[in-house]
Amino acid sequence: MDIVIFGIWLGTYLVGAVWYIIYLMHMFQQNSYKPREYGEWMAVHANVGRLLGKCLYALVSLPLVLIGNRGCLIAACLMNGMTILVNKPHKAKKPLVYTPRVRRMLATTGIFYLLVLIVVLLPEIWMKAAGKVVLTSPGMLAQPAHPMFRNAEFVLLLLFLLQPFLILLVNGINHPIEKGIDRHYINDAARILREMPNLKIIGVTGSYGKTSVKYYLSTLLSTQYNVLHTPGNYNTTLGVVRTIRERMKPFHEIFICEMGAREVGDIKEICDLVHPDYGIITSIGPQHLQSFHTIENIVSTKFELADAVPASGKVFLNYDNRYIREKKIDKNIVSYGIAEENADFRAYDIAVSPRGSFFKMKDETGKEYEFHTKLVGSHNVQNIAGAIAVAHTLGISMEKLLYPVKQLESVPHRLQLVKQGDRILIDDAYNSNRNGFEAALDTLAMFKELRILLTPGMVELGEKQYDENKAVGVYAADKCDYAVLVGKEQTKPIQDGLSEAGFPESRMILVDTLQEAFRMVNAIPNEKQKVVLIENDLPDNYA
Repeated sequence: MDIVIFGIWLGTYLVGAVWYIIYLMHMFQQNSYKPREYGEWMAVHANVGRLLGKCLYALVSLPLVLIGNRGCLIAACLMNGMTILVNKPHKAKKPLVYTPRVRRMLATTGIFYLLVLIVVLLPEIWMKAAGKVVLTSPGMLAQPAHPMFRNAEFVLLLLFLLQPFLILLVNGINHPIEKGIDRHYINDAARILREMPNLKIIGVTGSYGKTSVKYYLSTLLSTQYNVLHTPGNYNTTLGVVRTIRERMKPFHEIFICEMGAREVGDIKEICDLVHPDYGIITSIGPQHLQSFHTIENIVSTKFELADAVPASGKVFLNYDNRYIREKKIDKNIVSYGIAEENADFRAYDIAVSPRGSFFKMKDETGKEYEFHTKLVGSHNVQNIAGAIAVAHTLGISMEKLLYPVKQLESVPHRLQLVKQGDRILIDDAYNSNRNGFEAALDTLAMFKELRILLTPGMVELGEKQYDENKAVGVYAADKCDYAVLVGKEQTKPIQDGLSEAGFPESRMILVDTLQEAFRMVNAIPNEKQKVVLIENDLPDNYA
């Protein structure tokens, strides 16, 4: 009977361990499979307390098993049940994707656990069968005479506790295999591109705005060319590779390649694969400072795209951004913007209303055109100006661009205007940075309705995280009527900024979760129609 209970204990332990492994694998994927970023997540955000909470009930079950009587064994099984509940996967904003890499890592982890079980448990079973063990208590499976086989339960629970580091070990074990597989796919994508010598390749990068510019540019160029762009967030080397291998067709004439980066050299790696003919740098700011460490590293990384563009190509630069404007490069530059008067392509006389945005632009002859887009916000106009600059340079007249600009759709979660019942949502939840945050607040400020800011603040800003968040708090003070802040500690800098600017504390609402935030938004008295700006939505590894 005790052996059966021990078997139940072992089974529930393994289920809890599997759920915990899946959670950690999800976090490893969220940190781009990069050991350093995963390590920083453990040290900075996950912290010892949070990870211990995942292991707490399993740790309590250890002394219960070691005591060994039947009642303690049953209690230990119940503790393992609690471990299962604590670690059971919950609904995520970006769920774990069971890619081949994840499946291989899970398989290696399973083999590792199996080997531990064989090494630890089989000797005990064998020694008991051979009569070389002494049962120290009714509940223990067996206690061998040799000390190296003692406390199998302790070894298993220690393994549970060290699981966050086991993920790194498994990643290291699989690294040569992953590198070989990646190299095969990269070489295959390079072969496909070599077989399409007439394909024009446009690289798009920036701290923010690159995804919007990619979609807008694809829409505009599609009026005259067969265009392929990297979908969604496929902006890593392997994301680009996957796009090429799965979606590139012989009839494509232009490939718009979004290029993301978290470390120096990331953009160069993509450029070495695709060899862009043109490049667009949409912005530079203190995004991902936690991994870049300095703004100088961000500037040099983004300009890896400009370095890769040949002398026959062109580099399109957002001259509203001082980091871009002040960077000197020996390339054919085409500038754009809304504030910089000397830009080659400048949108001006911008008028924004809930119906969209109106603005004017001139072509190279000085002829003026008036554009209308249903998108709101000067930030969107700036990105559209960049897309117009590229499309016109590639041979599409301004007159032909008037209609497609009017048809542009909001990129999901990027200043997307959504009508929801009796309220309006400005969904800018995808990501956030100071420039984009302030542009979104400017958009919120244009409304005459009850203006509500809902945000958890900005992350991945390293040493500048407090100052940048406090600055947007100060900026937000006269742009909103209520501020609903998600995370009392996370949003402390925004609270300080709002208070410093004289924002009423009675209209500053602090909550712990996004769900609670929406409940509080609903509870705000209906003085008039509500307009809610949702600025940033923390990824699962920050939630």
